[in-house]
Amino acid sequence: MRTFRIAAAAALLGATALAAPAHADVKIGLLGGVSGPIAAMAPAMIDSANLAISQVNDAGGILDGQKLVGVVGDSACNPQNATDAATKAVNIEGVVAVVGPHCSGAVLAAANSVTIPAGIVIVTPSGTSPEITSLKDNDTVFRTVPSDDFQGRALARTLLERGTKKVAVAYLNNDYGKGLAESFRAEFEAQGGEIAGYAAHEGEKASYRSNLADLASGGADTLVILDYGDGSGLTMLRQALENGFFENFVGADGMKSDAPIKELGAENLETFLASAPVGEQSTSLDAFSKAFSDIGGDPSAIFVTTSYDAAFMLALAIEKAGGDKAKVAASLREISNGEGEPILPGEWAKAKELIAAGTAIDYKGAAGEHNFDEAGDVPGAYALFRVSGNGFEVVSEMK
Repeated sequence: MRTFRIAAAAALLGATALAAPAHADVKIGLLGGVSGPIAAMAPAMIDSANLAISQVNDAGGILDGQKLVGVVGDSACNPQNATDAATKAVNIEGVVAVVGPHCSGAVLAAANSVTIPAGIVIVTPSGTSPEITSLKDNDTVFRTVPSDDFQGRALARTLLERGTKKVAVAYLNNDYGKGLAESFRAEFEAQGGEIAGYAAHEGEKASYRSNLADLASGGADTLVILDYGDGSGLTMLRQALENGFFENFVGADGMKSDAPIKELGAENLETFLASAPVGEQSTSLDAFSKAFSDIGGDPSAIFVTTSYDAAFMLALAIEKAGGDKAKVAASLREISNGEGEPILPGEWAKAKELIAAGTAIDYKGAAGEHNFDEAGDVPGAYALFRVSGNGFEVVSEMK
């Protein structure tokens, strides 16, 4: 009787196993600055990545009809938080790849401590520090946004072309601020500009008035703030306006945030400019913009195109790799290299069919062409923006 019961139980378990889904969900991490200095930017970035995920699932799912799931983690633009979030995503959630983290210092920490040792591919949509380029990453770290070496130099050239010959530079003392400041300074001085003040500052201080007074003592009327508009960059901008230290203000992508407009008022930011990456006008950008608008998103929000592209490209790479995380990096390069059948944002069913047939595909991103170089970097386009109403409008392209 006991033998019969064991056999019956085994048969029941076998039947249950056969009735269960053959495959588990495929997970990718979405590690972003949910809290911290870019908290106002992060929701739109995560929403755009989730748009890509929902398009995959709505068009039949990934691999053998499995569901693609985005696991959100808060990297908080902080190295320790990023390491913790990446550890949980990789070791607990079992993600196959990661979109993010959002900030450069978080990317460097998570990559060095977690994802590189684990062989997990990460694609950051907004980590722009030049230091990311030189990571010893075994070809596992990519980005869909250009390096700040390009942005800093392009911003310097653009200001000089606009007649700004003398500036003071305040930069946040982290990987993002330092890398951007160094490239800006090198190009500005090389092209004949004068840096009248140049200083790092720590984040989240109550007052930067002494820092601002020192920077203003050099006689520049323009302050370049390389910081985050949701954090210490906002405090510095407010106090500079309140005390009349400078007349004109310039930021990079970290300062192109709604927070300064909401906190200080558009009427007080008429002399504030900010640079940021932009998607080149294309059918791909139009397709993304419509899809994101349809779910209530703002297609002009910072880093939404690069976030969408990162998620959609990882889905394509995982599909091509057959779900094997060890093959995702090579597959990521294969699905976007300028060769093959064009795939636009949202064209998951078409891509899946072509991949199954062994046909080469070439993803045309919302943010532009993502043909990775040896370091996992991409070319890109930038523009200079000014405040307009409750948002920003383009002043000029940056080259």
